[in-house]
Amino acid sequence: MHVTRAHDPAVRGQLAIAALFCALGFQYATWAARIPALKTDLGLTAGEVGVLLMAAGVGASVSFPLVAVLMRRLGSQRLALLSLLGLTVLLLALAAAPNYPVALLVLCADGVFVGCLNTAMNAQGAALEETYGRNAVARLHATFSGGSLLAAAVASAMTAATPSVTAHFAVAAVLLLVLGAAARTGLLPEPGAGTSAPGKEEARKEKRRTGWSLPGRMTVWMCCAMAFGTVTEGAMNDWSSLYMKDVAHASAQLAPMGIAVVSGMMVVARLFADRWRARWGDRRVVLLGSALAGAGLVFALAVGGVVPALLGFACVGLGIAAVTPCVYVAAAKQGSDSLTVVAAMGTTGLLAGPPFIGFVAQQSSLVWGMGVVAASAFLVALCATRIPWQPAPRRLPAEADAS
Repeated sequence: MHVTRAHDPAVRGQLAIAALFCALGFQYATWAARIPALKTDLGLTAGEVGVLLMAAGVGASVSFPLVAVLMRRLGSQRLALLSLLGLTVLLLALAAAPNYPVALLVLCADGVFVGCLNTAMNAQGAALEETYGRNAVARLHATFSGGSLLAAAVASAMTAATPSVTAHFAVAAVLLLVLGAAARTGLLPEPGAGTSAPGKEEARKEKRRTGWSLPGRMTVWMCCAMAFGTVTEGAMNDWSSLYMKDVAHASAQLAPMGIAVVSGMMVVARLFADRWRARWGDRRVVLLGSALAGAGLVFALAVGGVVPALLGFACVGLGIAAVTPCVYVAAAKQGSDSLTVVAAMGTTGLLAGPPFIGFVAQQSSLVWGMGVVAASAFLVALCATRIPWQPAPRRLPAEADAS
């Protein structure tokens, strides 16, 4: 039985694509965990940290026209691997950045590569489901959170061993290359590659490539839910370490555990998300989950201290985890155009939202900045009430694997 699964091309493909999701989460959380050290090394204010994060968001935002061209010319397989290699190089470049302007350029380029990899790996996930008919989206997103959790653990260990950001990022670069090598062996061609028939279908594809239309009302609500959800998720990655250190007064070794708690709870939640969706439906999962995230963070901010912070962060991870997979599924049911726009809002929210937290923190305090994160979670709940969710398939991943 184990031998059969080891040679199952669907399992091999899922593991390869999971390596991409893990690598993106790992790379992003690696440099986010060292924001306090980068802030100190470069002599930055909270507002300048916000601009630094904004550079990554700008890079992600402007990458999407480029992604469309690269996807056609390279395909999702090659684009994913090249993007991962670029992110590895940029991690080392960030560690070597001699000043603030260079760091801004590096993170702007990082945002471009993040946009490329995010689109390519989700295309791979869609190819996996279409080719083998297996529900895998939630588990793939779990590996993204797993990558963030791994990054937090490595950051904590490296911080205890040495204060050198360069040494930390060098170790992280090696791990990224290992993940890239694992992904290289099992990535899939897009469904229908090389089999398109001429005529109407070809004309329709060409029109889809060149045409543009305004998103419908349903897609707009999905975009808002995705944006606010990824603002919440991204801000916890970017600001939780600084909150733990500067507000909760945690030690340097304990500060990265804020990311670890959020990422760990997201991994657990996403492993069970398909069962929750089948039992309660996407609407209830997103509505109650985002409300839990907002309420948990408000509790942490109101009480203060390390333990309440970790408890509140755990609520955020548990509650916000299923938002992205559910919205991706809902958008996919509206067609590829809707999915592309929603994915763009997701990456933009993930990278462009956290800088706004920095500006709020600069004008008031980081507590109020994290309050904006809580508000974003509550706005996800509001958006969930406006999206006409379609019922999810009742078939569970375990049943699919058994068939």
